[in-house]
Amino acid sequence: MSNRRDFLKYSGLLAGGVLVSKSLTACGNGGGRASSKGLTLRFEPYDLKLKHVFTLASSSRTTTPVMLIELEYDGVIGYGEASMPPYLGESHETATKFLSGLNLHQFTDPFLMDDILAYVENSAPGNYAAKASVDIALHDLVGKLIGQPWFKMWGLNRNKTPETSYTIGIDTPEVVKDKVREAAPYNILKVKLGRGNDKEMINTIRSVTDKPLCVDVNQGWKDKQMALDMIHWLREQGIVFVEQPMSKYAIDDMAWLTENSPLPTIADEALQTVKDVLPLKGVYSGINIKLMKCGGLSAAHKMANMARIMGMKVMIGCMTETSCAVSAAAQLSPLVDWADLDGNLLISNDVFQGVTIESGKVTLNDKPGIGISKI
Repeated sequence: MSNRRDFLKYSGLLAGGVLVSKSLTACGNGGGRASSKGLTLRFEPYDLKLKHVFTLASSSRTTTPVMLIELEYDGVIGYGEASMPPYLGESHETATKFLSGLNLHQFTDPFLMDDILAYVENSAPGNYAAKASVDIALHDLVGKLIGQPWFKMWGLNRNKTPETSYTIGIDTPEVVKDKVREAAPYNILKVKLGRGNDKEMINTIRSVTDKPLCVDVNQGWKDKQMALDMIHWLREQGIVFVEQPMSKYAIDDMAWLTENSPLPTIADEALQTVKDVLPLKGVYSGINIKLMKCGGLSAAHKMANMARIMGMKVMIGCMTETSCAVSAAAQLSPLVDWADLDGNLLISNDVFQGVTIESGKVTLNDKPGIGISKI
């Protein structure tokens, strides 16, 4: 069966998966109080401050730019967020330009979600983090208008949420040990690799803890045989899965690696939107869905169900984010095998309260919408 026919098949199976009426009105850009005449969109730039220098295979940073938005209708406010780490190619400037160009005030029914989100999607190419901010705020608004959290409206069981991993960035052995000790409340750690000191990183962590680990290579490995040898070694160290071990463009090498790997391989940089899911079948064991890359909860929900139908593992991840976007992603967590929802835990200036981690487990609350309140 062709990829196109497969995609149509999966799309058909996914139709009607949401349990609420999907109808929303879009919002306008003007200030002031919203009314039944339309939605009002407000936004402001913000910089997240990381507790530690965050180092990946190819970069380091101490802050992350975000855009915080409000979507108001008849006095009810939905909150959203765009997190824009440098590699996404978005910024305060690009988000301001995109959001300023939206005329959401033309929509007078916030329950026409498909119409509103289609308008946002077609307003300009790219800008997925900015689009995600509107999608998140829209879900928060509609959930508040209905009076229910989204995990309930999707029919998901809050008792099936996974534990979240806690990320340990690449650093010196002593700093890594300090980070591991700081992560004592979490039962699984996510370790950044790919800078040539992979075994040192794992051995350093193993000198402090025997907790299960997952690793994220961020495309750092260049040779498939070396990658396979490393994965065999990592398996002996108690690693659960390997995220994005090689370049997203090394499709044949990744397919070979996945076929021969004793551990699951998870696509991250190789995956962005719904259209990317089907071609990853057979190339990776599973996918890591991030709201900032796919455009928000609507796309993420489709991607999770699609991957399940295809027999792939599912992970829900995040960028460095406030509790707004993390709590939004957490609404999907009962659907997934693994969660990496620690973005709000890595910052020192959160402006929301939402999902909590209890004994390492993602714990959903009964607040309507995406489950947050502003601090």
